[in-house]
Amino acid sequence: MTAPHPRGDDPRKKPSAERAARRLGTLARKWGYLIGTTAYLPHTPEEIERELAVLVGRLFEAVASDPPELEEAAATGTRLVELRCVGADSLRRSLEVLGKALLREPELRLVDGLAERVVLVLGALSSGYGETLREDIQKRQEGLSRALLKVEQETRQKQVITRAQFEEVFAGSASGVALTELDGRVLRANAALAKTLNRTPAELAAMTLFDLIHPEEVEQLREAYGELVAGRLHRLRVGRRLVGKDGEPMWATFAASVIRDAVGAPRQLITIVDDDTEVSLLQRRLSHQALHDVLTALPNRQFFSTRLENLLRDADAARGVTLFHLDLDGFSQITGGLGQDLGDRVLRGVAGKLKAVFEGEKALVARLGGDEFGVLLQNTADTPGVLTLVRRITHELAEPDYVDGDRGVAVSASIGVVHRPPRDITPAELLRASDLTLRRVQRAGAQWGLFDRELDRRDRHDFGLAAAMAGAWENGEVEVGYRPLVAAVDGSVRGVEARLRWKHPTEGVLSHETCVRLAGETGLALPLGTWLLRTAVERVAAADVPVPLTVELTTHQAADPELVGEIRGVLESTGLAPERLRPGFPSTTLLADSGDAADNLKVLAEIGVGAEIHDFGDVTCLTEFPARAVRVAANLVARREHPLVDRSLTALIEAAHLAGAEVAVTGIGRADESEWWRDRGADRLSGPLFTEVPGGLPSC
Repeated sequence: MTAPHPRGDDPRKKPSAERAARRLGTLARKWGYLIGTTAYLPHTPEEIERELAVLVGRLFEAVASDPPELEEAAATGTRLVELRCVGADSLRRSLEVLGKALLREPELRLVDGLAERVVLVLGALSSGYGETLREDIQKRQEGLSRALLKVEQETRQKQVITRAQFEEVFAGSASGVALTELDGRVLRANAALAKTLNRTPAELAAMTLFDLIHPEEVEQLREAYGELVAGRLHRLRVGRRLVGKDGEPMWATFAASVIRDAVGAPRQLITIVDDDTEVSLLQRRLSHQALHDVLTALPNRQFFSTRLENLLRDADAARGVTLFHLDLDGFSQITGGLGQDLGDRVLRGVAGKLKAVFEGEKALVARLGGDEFGVLLQNTADTPGVLTLVRRITHELAEPDYVDGDRGVAVSASIGVVHRPPRDITPAELLRASDLTLRRVQRAGAQWGLFDRELDRRDRHDFGLAAAMAGAWENGEVEVGYRPLVAAVDGSVRGVEARLRWKHPTEGVLSHETCVRLAGETGLALPLGTWLLRTAVERVAAADVPVPLTVELTTHQAADPELVGEIRGVLESTGLAPERLRPGFPSTTLLADSGDAADNLKVLAEIGVGAEIHDFGDVTCLTEFPARAVRVAANLVARREHPLVDRSLTALIEAAHLAGAEVAVTGIGRADESEWWRDRGADRLSGPLFTEVPGGLPSC
């Protein structure tokens, strides 16, 4: 390629590549900056600058060549499109910066026809740019068309599949399905819905969805569907009653959604209907079973408790309510003697009798559990008095029931009555009050009793102490103390007795009798009594006290089959001689039908442990049980000065001596009492009057 002749006769060489290279960097950076403001370039600025530097060099060469390299210029335009410099102003900015740069380039000023050459080169660049851009756009449009065609084909295929799936679900669903207009007119209904309503699909197509609903619930369903169509609900799920062809109501669950068009406007409604009639019946049956006693069909404690609040609130403000809490007497003997089946028949009979007693009254009769029943009566002006109703209950229960067709069984009941409690009392408090009243009646051996606020407060206090006793024992608040047993004739110490004492942080020191009573109410009597026995023996043996140790046994402990083994073990572990231990057996336990306590006393006598009989008042027990000593019953001690008691005490003491037993008396608080018992022949005395405990043992 030869350079064109410049003006004049001397030929000129074309600009050297070295000279053009010096300006490539500056022009390329400027071009890259300008073109970068017109389009998004998927390249870094450094990459664009390198590419444009190459293109600038080609354009210089194209202008300087003779003739100009227009194909090279066109290729430069193609490369710009390939670099994605295709913004709306990309070409214009490129032509502006390149035209000015080429015309001002010193290396090109001596080239003949420079302006024409620049125009031709830039035109070729524009042509290559435009042709390539057109082809690129055409390819993209073709690709887009193919993509759209593919999407359309896939969409149509999906529509076919979706419709087929819908038809399969619609026709084969076990649930009823209805496609309706927005106003509820049925467009289609599947066979399951027609079967549920006992109608044909054609019949349903002539109806509206609301024609199938129970009249009482139509408006509620209309409002719900209105909320759904308005977009305030995304999906609706409610339970409603349907009406079949025969008019029989049926429970069903409605699940409805809106079908919307491409712009989101609601067009149709689809509703799935599940027949819940059997489920509803089952739920009601289960609910009834959960709230009613299976045996008697009466409401159970849970139902009774939940209804109390409403009944208390709805009762006559002036007359209030009355709660009767019943516990059958000796029911375990009935089931033990006649069997559980006949016992169940007795309970059903009691339920029927209670309903008969309160027939015509506004009363709720319930079985509270086991052999306990409750009756809540809403008093009216005609309601009989409490005593009258109690007599009716006892009279009705006393009528024999021939539960096996042969034997007539009658029962009695202990009754705790809470009459006209405060209206603001909680159900739990009311039941607790009736239960405490019932337990107090049973402890007193009475047939019935009225709620007493002061006695109730006392019982709650005692029950609170009983409940806290286990923790107090574990924390060391319950201790073992000792009191001396002195000879009545000279006051010398003849023995010591171990007793419980509870150092309560707020109640002070609670006595042995209180501890035993509280332990008996919480099932703690046996373990606490065993601990008292073992602790007392260990302490006396360690202190080497030379007198016998008396430990009063609880009723449960005296009849415990493990008692003899427990005493053997503690004697062996401590080394205490058997004759130095005197366990005290309650006389009531020895005279009871059970032979466990009597057997324990006799076996202990055989191994050298001389037992005592406490609460002694019946000399006949000495004819059967070998006893080292007897302790006079506290009720006789309290009434000793009564002429009849005085004479019987003298005879009792003489009989005990005749049987070879010492006579002990406790509760001595004054010197004249000590003299009185000494004159009657008592051998050992104890009580507040005597305080000196041997061996450094803690007193109580």
